[in-house]
Amino acid sequence: MTEKTVRIAGASGAWGDSPMAIPQLLRAPVDYLVMDYLAEVTMSLLARAKKKSPEAGFPPDFVAYLAPHLKTIAERGIRVITNAGGINPQACKKALEDAARDAGVSLRIAVVLGDDLMPSLDALRTADVREAVSNAPLPSQLLSANAYLGALPIVEALAHGADIVVTGRCVDSALALGALMHEFGWRADDYDRLAAGSLVGHLLECGPQVTGGLFTDWERVPDWHNIGYPIAECRADGTFTVTKPQGTGGLLSVPSVAEQVLYEIGDPAAYLLPDVTADFSGVKLEQVGAQEVCVSGARGRAPTAQYKVSATFQDGWRAIALIAIVGTNAAGKAERTAHALIERARMLFRERDHRDFSATHIEVLGAEASYGRESRARDTREVVLRLVVDHQDPRALDLFARQVGAVGLSFAQGTAGLIGGRPKATPLVRLFTFFVDKSGVQAPTVVVGDDAPRVVRIPANDVGNVQASGRTEPASVAEIPAESPGDDEALEEVSLHVLAHARSGDKGNSSNIAIFCRKPEYMPFLRSVLTTKRIGEHFAEVVDGPVERFEAPGLNAFNFVLQNALAGGGMASPRIDPQGKAYGQRALEMRVSVPRSWVAALAKQHGDAAEHASGVPKH
Repeated sequence: MTEKTVRIAGASGAWGDSPMAIPQLLRAPVDYLVMDYLAEVTMSLLARAKKKSPEAGFPPDFVAYLAPHLKTIAERGIRVITNAGGINPQACKKALEDAARDAGVSLRIAVVLGDDLMPSLDALRTADVREAVSNAPLPSQLLSANAYLGALPIVEALAHGADIVVTGRCVDSALALGALMHEFGWRADDYDRLAAGSLVGHLLECGPQVTGGLFTDWERVPDWHNIGYPIAECRADGTFTVTKPQGTGGLLSVPSVAEQVLYEIGDPAAYLLPDVTADFSGVKLEQVGAQEVCVSGARGRAPTAQYKVSATFQDGWRAIALIAIVGTNAAGKAERTAHALIERARMLFRERDHRDFSATHIEVLGAEASYGRESRARDTREVVLRLVVDHQDPRALDLFARQVGAVGLSFAQGTAGLIGGRPKATPLVRLFTFFVDKSGVQAPTVVVGDDAPRVVRIPANDVGNVQASGRTEPASVAEIPAESPGDDEALEEVSLHVLAHARSGDKGNSSNIAIFCRKPEYMPFLRSVLTTKRIGEHFAEVVDGPVERFEAPGLNAFNFVLQNALAGGGMASPRIDPQGKAYGQRALEMRVSVPRSWVAALAKQHGDAAEHASGVPKH
């Protein structure tokens, strides 16, 4: 008897992902399309959209991208699960029903409700909920407040015949987990399998990021223009193989998949999800085909008794001016231009009784502004000044904007012009994260087609709150013979890139940097080198909080969490890298002293990428 395999394809990694994913994946044998659209930044954008129109509040790309393929999806019996409902899942369901009717197909479309906590604000204030990191009280006015639901409502929808399931805010990984719980009959307390199913969803949720997108060794990834989107071939025991459609570009290798395993998580042994506390620290990856990686080893235990909630609120207004400046000492010209604009605006503010800016931020792009004092490009002759100013009154920012055009007359020779024209004041939206007891909020409901709403019971447990849900025991560390510099061996200073690859991401105002050893033998050496102190010093320009280090022995990896490293994170951050996407690359620039034999061996094993990183020419 053939073992049952469920094929789940990741057809969207974010709002704005390519429409090429759906037709590409439909050329392969798939059972499900899962489509992820939401992030903290996205929720704030959708909240603003719904404020303007009651029919808005969900990414319109979803319906536009899916509509041309509804007939094929219906004919082949492929089911679609998405969180594209955003903050208005019922409007998304209606738009999709209209598209199905226009396409002449009959599909049962389900909607999951219950993540929106805006109706519960009074109760939350009475409970005195606090921000998870800062302990600040709930802001007086919120744009949105959404709990991260789990997979059980999706399971309920599929059990009652849904062809397409539209959710609001749920954890990204729940989209795939819900399909697997339905297909294999996994119980809500089968925690090892729930962790494995969550890992399926975690690897698929960012689309081509697991098939070579954003991979450290980008030179090795072929055909970016036709990168393959991922397919997980899943088995009932929780193991699965990640692959992609034939004839597509990209790269499926152990390192490329490993980078996605630790993307945007904290402690790999305690990844907190609504359905399970997942332990990915012992996950094993095996190359089983030219473009196939087998994944196993996820473990799980009971989830906490709380939901994570992401709320957004407006904290004033922001304007961003972009000015091109050319010539000798362009960076110096740009910095002086920025200060002059700020002071001119302040002079006008005083005349009109406006308050001062609530914040200003200057970045000179082209002069390695992200590196601060570590910049090596101060003598560049071509830059873009990026001046970010915040204020509580949009009228003050309009006054500032009217002065920006004067830079071509009043300031530095070589000022070439404004990029994008005069800046406009836009709402400054910040994230507010907190936790609520699952028992303290209304149970989620599911509506399939025109059926009556079904209430979904969420199991209770006694694990407690998030703060009490750490590891049950320390992760085991494999005993690997240490390769370390010997007393008699010549040493060479190289970049960390020679020994490791990395991936970084964000959670609110914190960044995670996962660093993976290129060889297991390097783990003990890098354990001694990559201390929290060393990482903290390397990122001293941007980090304003503690640095934590966790290990994932199965992946020969370390995961660093940098608290308060993103200047507010997401839309609130004024930086050019508000989500720390470049932090992994910056970590790999650290210099370490290693035996010359290691460099030679790596240059042979990894080719030009390792040579480029080491700065050692090929002989």
